[in-house]
Amino acid sequence: MDSKKTENIVPSESGADYLNSIPDFDDNFTIETLIQKILTDDRQYDLSKIISAYQFAEKAHEGQKRSSGQDYIIHPLAVAYSLLELGMDTDTICSALLHDVVEDTPATFSDLKKRFGQDVAMLVDGVTKLGKIPYFNKNEQRAENIRKILLAMSQDIRVMIIKLCDRLHNMRTLKYCSIDKQKRIAHETMSIYAPIAHRLGIKAVKDELEDLSFHYLDPYAYAEIEKILENKKEEREEFIQTIKTRITQRLESSDMFAEQPFVDGRVKSIYGIYKKIFMKGKNIDEIYDKYAVRVIVSTVNECYSVMGLVHDMFTLIPGRFKDYISNPKENMYRSLHTTVLGKEGIPFEVQIRTWEMHEIAEYGIAAHWKYKEGVHGKDKMEERLAWVRKVLEIQQTSDDVEEIVSIIKTDLAPDDIVVVTPKGMSISLPVGANVIDFAYKIHTEIGHRMTGAKVNGKIVPFDYKLQTGEVCEIITSKDENKGPNRAWLNIATTNEARSKIRLWFKRERREENIKEGRESLESEFKRNKISLSEDDYREFLSDDFKRHNCETLDDFYASIGYGGISLSKIIPRLKDKYQKMYEDTEKEEPSVIPLVKPKPSAKNNIILDRVDNLAIKFAQCCNPLPGDDIVGYITRGYGISVHTSKCTNYLSAVRRNIPEEMERWYDIQWTDDCNTQLQTSFEVTATDRVGLVHDISEVLMEARVPIIHSSSRRLKNGNALFESTIVISSTEQLKNLFDKLRRIKGVMSVERASI
Repeated sequence: MDSKKTENIVPSESGADYLNSIPDFDDNFTIETLIQKILTDDRQYDLSKIISAYQFAEKAHEGQKRSSGQDYIIHPLAVAYSLLELGMDTDTICSALLHDVVEDTPATFSDLKKRFGQDVAMLVDGVTKLGKIPYFNKNEQRAENIRKILLAMSQDIRVMIIKLCDRLHNMRTLKYCSIDKQKRIAHETMSIYAPIAHRLGIKAVKDELEDLSFHYLDPYAYAEIEKILENKKEEREEFIQTIKTRITQRLESSDMFAEQPFVDGRVKSIYGIYKKIFMKGKNIDEIYDKYAVRVIVSTVNECYSVMGLVHDMFTLIPGRFKDYISNPKENMYRSLHTTVLGKEGIPFEVQIRTWEMHEIAEYGIAAHWKYKEGVHGKDKMEERLAWVRKVLEIQQTSDDVEEIVSIIKTDLAPDDIVVVTPKGMSISLPVGANVIDFAYKIHTEIGHRMTGAKVNGKIVPFDYKLQTGEVCEIITSKDENKGPNRAWLNIATTNEARSKIRLWFKRERREENIKEGRESLESEFKRNKISLSEDDYREFLSDDFKRHNCETLDDFYASIGYGGISLSKIIPRLKDKYQKMYEDTEKEEPSVIPLVKPKPSAKNNIILDRVDNLAIKFAQCCNPLPGDDIVGYITRGYGISVHTSKCTNYLSAVRRNIPEEMERWYDIQWTDDCNTQLQTSFEVTATDRVGLVHDISEVLMEARVPIIHSSSRRLKNGNALFESTIVISSTEQLKNLFDKLRRIKGVMSVERASI
């Protein structure tokens, strides 16, 4: 996105002023608010148990405050209220009120079990974070906490529904946290909790989590889209109302409906529009579903009848009809979608569904409680929770605990495609999936024995990216001993496919894995100048043995060989460890240029930070950092301007070689104790894809560098350009950051730039 377009929208360079303008949500929750909601609901609750849980939580949290300065008890009350809106049961409401007492107060699970029963204690346990885990960094700690929640969720889905409402209220009040914390929590919400809400079908929660996260991750883009939507707001609302009226009148004049259909309208969410405009490179006029009208009827037959009437009233846009009734989405969403053109020339989407489909679309899995099925609707529940067990199974084939975060970020992403087998079976896959992913999605053995694939009757390569509506046929070998190719680990895009390939190699090719793993590790050690004797390997890798549950060196080699351990993740840590252990004998180059003191007679040498009489400023044309070769320019009235020796302004002066001008350039050097924190800018050029900005932001957050500004836009050649200005202390720190950015999938170049 072009940052110039947003300069008039967001006056603050950091975006902080805009973030602080987020509307306040109603945080004046009290137990009376909760009781009133319960009494007006159409289902029965054990009010005395809920009040008792509130009183227990209020006493436990007494004296505790939130970042906003409000009493802490407001948070569990807000979470409980959200769960009431989803129609959850008494034990879930009690657990919401108590969900932080074990983590933040002296209360124990035993106390909860005695007072409120096994179910409430179990639900609170499920949403309680793990304590500090030995040997794990912050990312691994987060992954373990998510794995714990998923394990509890596989036993009782209410754990995750509580967690989603907990995260929703935290996001609503995130403005009271520091900017670094805002970005970290928003990124985690966007990449983990929003996809889970999508898979559970809880659309309202998913949409709000995405919009709030987007608000903090890219306030400039958020402001620009909001401005676009605000323009001609009255005209937009009038257009939607006109379409609703026309459809309603046509349906009323028909005699094919037992009950009058319900017609409603909406505008697409801000993040939904962002994905179409900035992540898919579309103009806002090309977004056909930014306006939508929804028609709700009584039966499936009536759905198709309405579709016929709509197509008769308006002009159908080819290729924009989707039948999710015959082919439901992975999260069990069912509806008919068709995009048509009104007489105003404005495209809009019409969604047609039954009331039962609508309840599932809005409340997702929570509809089981809202409509009194609860945990008793076992058949439907088992089907809806199959993906949870699949995620846990996939993660268990990897020795990398962080794999579970990757699975959620990719395999549970909201966007998907539907590919058809030759027999007419529909297979849903994430966007970007290829024929290897398709084969393993059908059946593990089909994937193992695959020798080729045809799409729409034509042979395609293994990395062919499938599209919705294509017919894919997998060609298999008759040899029952046929197995996958190791190279497929780098071609497959879904974690499910990679997991099954890894598991095959883990079981069938141990000796081959050990050899492959040893050679790969030794090659990486050699490339990173890590020199160890065979006897030192076990001691040097001891921490990683514990991280990856390896008993022997051969186990470690084997895990690398079948892909359970990613060398790209462990090598940076091992390199740092090696430098610390052997720093007396093998020192790396220092992080800043050492001070070379000038001769006493040299009048034109100035040592930076030791100049008493002149002001010093750092030129924005080249952004010098400690570690760069530098020169100084004596300005007229503003002291010394510091430039890099490769600065275009300095090189231009050298080429012109005008004596009067050259006399103003001085050789200067960094001091050996320079701790200056300076701004610098950089550009990342990469293949445009969904999630690129999130992956870059994650690296920046992990590096703990303050971010002054960031923006992204799509280039004419189809690639993406990410630009950022950060605060950093040295070229060595910047080099390490660039190395990490270059490892991101699709990144082609990372370069310094001027501010």
